[in-house]
Amino acid sequence: MSLEQSSIRDAAIKAPGRRSPAANAPSLESLVSTARALVPRLRERGQQTEIERRVSEETNQLFHRAGFFRLMQPARYGGYEYGFTALLDVISEIGRGCTSSAWACSLGTIHQWLLGLFPAQAQDDVWGKNPRAIMCGSYSPITAAEAVDGGYLIRGKWRFASNVDNSPWAVLGVQLPEENGAGFLLAPRCDWSIEDDWHVAGQAGTGSKTVVIDKPTFVPGHRKLTFAEAASGAPPGAAVNPNPLYSIPFLSAIPVCLVAPLLGTAQGAIDAFVELCENRVTRGGIGGAGARLGQFAHVQSRLADAAAAVDAARLVLDRDITDVELTAAQGRRVSVETRIRNRRGHAYAAKLSHSAVQALFSCVGGSSLALDQPVQRMWRDANAIAQHITLNWDAVSTMVGQHMLGLEPKGAY
Repeated sequence: MSLEQSSIRDAAIKAPGRRSPAANAPSLESLVSTARALVPRLRERGQQTEIERRVSEETNQLFHRAGFFRLMQPARYGGYEYGFTALLDVISEIGRGCTSSAWACSLGTIHQWLLGLFPAQAQDDVWGKNPRAIMCGSYSPITAAEAVDGGYLIRGKWRFASNVDNSPWAVLGVQLPEENGAGFLLAPRCDWSIEDDWHVAGQAGTGSKTVVIDKPTFVPGHRKLTFAEAASGAPPGAAVNPNPLYSIPFLSAIPVCLVAPLLGTAQGAIDAFVELCENRVTRGGIGGAGARLGQFAHVQSRLADAAAAVDAARLVLDRDITDVELTAAQGRRVSVETRIRNRRGHAYAAKLSHSAVQALFSCVGGSSLALDQPVQRMWRDANAIAQHITLNWDAVSTMVGQHMLGLEPKGAY
């Protein structure tokens, strides 16, 4: 390991987010160890998760019992108040077993942090009677909220609400009238139904179905968080959750919840590929019959490509996330420059992770197409995540290039 890499990793290990201020919190090492122990079970259930098109209640309860959904939850509700660096460690480990399960766990976990930015009464609404409650979410503010006395009326459909089947609450993106901007509103399960429309080629097990509110439904005004508040460094929830974790502008760090499952998937693909190389003897329709897969030079080279890409992706994410956690812990504002750099890091780490899986899949042969072979599922899942607009390299790199050229950056940061 080079001096620069060593310095990055040493700083990342000491990141504020890898330490918990909560007296009841298990160590991060034990949480990561628990995640690692679940990998074989999650991999074994991977195909069934895909067939069922959702993460099972059983798996969701495993995540609850492991404490993963408490990872970033405010301590006053029994949470551990770990940060984004800890999220990366835990979720990337889960991703080695099942991408869809890691994605669902990651979204459920990050929404506990997001709820910590809301006003105190909104947090009480969700966690007051059930501190174990988690939320699904659909961020795109394509639906307009109507202002009424004491709150808002909303009606519409919100797509891509991952892990919706296991979520008693939903955080929904809306256009807010009085601020002439966008924000989030919180709705309990009794206010919405699920449209079972998640039939996809990748990430099939995430259960990212559509939340439907088919008649005007009231949401109290205190269950609102504007995008501007979430990005301000001083959201309403900071008044009751003084941990600097809750002052981090959300787009400078929240996309980690999307790239962490992909990083884990890339490492899981390496694991499965090495195992395949050790066990598979080629048939050699044209040549090479009887040779182990790992004896071919191009196979060895692709494995090295994948390992290097995963290593580089993790280093970039560790550096960027550690930086914003340290900045917040020191009471400083996260600059626009840093926020855009982090968006670049999120998307480029996703690109690297995706390329790692692509490199491996390109040389495993026809047997890898079997639906019970994890590499093909990881390949489809990786391609699906790479399509997410938040991680899409074309969209994010354009914004970064605009900023570097002194133009107004067009995008989310």
